[in-house]
Amino acid sequence: MTRKVEVCILGAGSAGLYATGQVARRTKDFLIIDPGPLGTTCARVGCMPSKVLIQAADDIYRARHAFGREGIHGAEHLHASIPEVLAYVRKMRDDFASGPARKAEQLEKHGHLIRGAAKFVAANAVEVNGERIEAKAFVIATGSRPVVPAAWREKFGEKIITTDTLFEQEDLPESVAVLGMGVIGLEMGQAISRLGVDIVGVDMADTVAGLTDDGVSYPAIAAFREEFPIWLGAPAELEEAGDGRIRVKAGDNEKVVDKVLVALGRRPNLDGLNLSAAGIEVDEHGIPAFDTATQRIGESHIFIAGDADGYRQILHEAADDGRIAGFNAAALAKGEDIRWFKRKVPLAIVFSDPNIAMVGETFQHLDATLVEDEGFVVGERDFSSQARARVMQENKGVLHIYARMEDGRILGAEMCIPRAEHIAHELAWAIDRGLTVADMLAMPFYHPVVEEGLQNALHDAYSQLPDSAKVRGIPDVPFAGD
Repeated sequence: MTRKVEVCILGAGSAGLYATGQVARRTKDFLIIDPGPLGTTCARVGCMPSKVLIQAADDIYRARHAFGREGIHGAEHLHASIPEVLAYVRKMRDDFASGPARKAEQLEKHGHLIRGAAKFVAANAVEVNGERIEAKAFVIATGSRPVVPAAWREKFGEKIITTDTLFEQEDLPESVAVLGMGVIGLEMGQAISRLGVDIVGVDMADTVAGLTDDGVSYPAIAAFREEFPIWLGAPAELEEAGDGRIRVKAGDNEKVVDKVLVALGRRPNLDGLNLSAAGIEVDEHGIPAFDTATQRIGESHIFIAGDADGYRQILHEAADDGRIAGFNAAALAKGEDIRWFKRKVPLAIVFSDPNIAMVGETFQHLDATLVEDEGFVVGERDFSSQARARVMQENKGVLHIYARMEDGRILGAEMCIPRAEHIAHELAWAIDRGLTVADMLAMPFYHPVVEEGLQNALHDAYSQLPDSAKVRGIPDVPFAGD
């Protein structure tokens, strides 16, 4: 049996649903195929349940470590019931996941969604549940899954957990090794440490959360090591400890733990699609080449979006991927020209404490690509003495802002500071608008707020710029003219 549609979308996660929104504006002749469970990765096992867990962990941590200094007593008697915390996380998770799941169910009700695993059988056709689906254009939005070495999973079974299984645990053991100090590992490692689990973090890199600026990375690592040990610079090795537990080794370090949380990144779900049948070639990582401005794979009629493309595995980027892919897939199916879209300023936030954020160009990229006469300055603010951060008892970390030497235009930033989630947005908006250091200094900064730390870093950058990149008069007050 063969069914023909204009557009076929593989995956009903975030990218797939955003693609569907664009496709549905142009045609009602579309179909989504998803193997389930319905509900997005972000809502089910990613952004949302992780933030609920982090909030609970931060609440108990602040009560234990900050209240006494403020004259608030009794907090030392508080304790976290981890089974109850995890039950609360699941309750909140289910509520968050129900929204996108209901959208997918409505599409299924109206005949626009089939549950099943699809694979290509021709350039213009996939097969699902024994049915052939032919389409004029396809959107691949099949998501991703955690990377776990097969040998570890086979040898240690349920003692290996990932974020796909962490929130399903009824309780947590006394000790856990977290392998991978990227975004997920750092967030979850700190959170379960604050809930009372004995944690060690391991990463073969020499940094955490992808930071590339040593001036930010070193203070960040020092801050996190105040809470739990972090081993960097050597790969992890696992072996049976003889008592049902796992011995973790990395370099000269060794620890026996009850379970291991593997946070080594996520792999796009492309290997089961039989892309070769569609004439699509993939690289050594199994990902096809595509244009990030159109989401189109080569010159084909197939588009790719979200975690499946391995580009920027972040929700707002997946949403834009889906919108672009859906718009262009519908256009191609209608015989129209596709369009190129401008991508947003790179923005990544880690909800650790302090927050880590990276905006625009990284230090590593600028240091490697800008030649001497196109250099950049680094504006710094150490938040250990920042007034508002001291009031909040969160005075840790460093903010670095990168500005082009020639004209003071803001290029990027890396930071590990309190409330970085907000300052990162302000800088992303400034970069998007092409603002200079002087432009930002001319904006209002209230007192006392953490944004004054941003103002300090901007002043530091401004002091290093040549006179040609500065303004007449006072940089903090817009000049009205003679």
